[in-house]
Amino acid sequence: MHSAEPILCGYYCKLSCSDQRASARREEIEMRNLSSFLRSSAHSLSSLNEVLSANYHVLPLIFLTVLIFLYLYFCDEPLSIRNLCLAFVAAFIAVKKFRLFLPRRRRDSVQWFIGDVESPIPASGGRINDKQGVELYPNGDSYEGEFHLGKCNGSGVYDFFKQGRYEGDWVDGKHDGYGIERWAQGIRYQGHYRRGLQNGFGVCQFYKGGNYAGEWVAGKIHGRGVQSCSDGSYYVGEFKFGVKHGLGFYQFRNGDRYAGEYFNGMMNGFGIYHFANGHCYEGSWHEGTQQGFGTYTFANGKTTSGEWDCGTLKKPLSPSHPHVHRSVQCGRKAAESAILLPRVEEQVNKAVAAANRAATAARVAAIKAARY
Repeated sequence: MHSAEPILCGYYCKLSCSDQRASARREEIEMRNLSSFLRSSAHSLSSLNEVLSANYHVLPLIFLTVLIFLYLYFCDEPLSIRNLCLAFVAAFIAVKKFRLFLPRRRRDSVQWFIGDVESPIPASGGRINDKQGVELYPNGDSYEGEFHLGKCNGSGVYDFFKQGRYEGDWVDGKHDGYGIERWAQGIRYQGHYRRGLQNGFGVCQFYKGGNYAGEWVAGKIHGRGVQSCSDGSYYVGEFKFGVKHGLGFYQFRNGDRYAGEYFNGMMNGFGIYHFANGHCYEGSWHEGTQQGFGTYTFANGKTTSGEWDCGTLKKPLSPSHPHVHRSVQCGRKAAESAILLPRVEEQVNKAVAAANRAATAARVAAIKAARY
């Protein structure tokens, strides 16, 4: 029986850790997809104008080069490398200097940026004054609300054509203050913004189910918060740039739970892992597996202690061994600190309430602007 216990211990450890890695990968992919989606409209619209501008510059350059080449040919000029280079340089200067063949269109045609890129002043149809109005954009987007110095300022509603909608506060053409953002994929954010990005406290509903409620910095989950997943698992603790990092508590979908330290989305450092079958491991972790010194306690009360390597007991040691004892104590301390982390529910609730008020004010401003 005693010889089978380490084998069972290693089996449960590896099985649970593989589930934990799979959950971590799913969450990380979902977080990255969310972040890239929220920034996608800035990149897609700016790249559209870049492609158009590039085409307008290349075509006349080729055309003029061909014309000069034909001129040299019919004038019986020798087709030397020197003449060809001069022809190309002349064509380039003509296009650059005199803007030949370029249509007369504004370089600052309407774009919409959610990121930290300057959003240009709208130049399309609509009716506005220095206080309120309606602005229609070539890509199908529209804004109804308050203006100041030609930019969205105050309260207003922005409709992303067939994509989503933002209702809330604006400063210099960007989301700034509180508001609500909804997208066709099912993503919804309620909370605080700064310079066009989620910043402060807020709640985000993910498009595949689940949500996050907590702190944000520059459009990314950062700080303390609660992440609930569609499979029923949840994490309460600290994040760094979108991944679990620091102290935290994780409840797995299979009933397992972990409290302790995280690094880059994985259990790393010291902590305690309680298995759904009643087993428990206390000690050191590295990249999601037991690594270092620790103690494994079975449901019947028996223990196995020693040095671990990749989730398997490498060297049995007494529970009173200094290294084992220290790791167990560090694991218990980290678990206690993770469980006692200050919660942010109150700050999140206040931010959501402020976002709802700002969204209501934005809808009122939109109605007034439409009647203007």
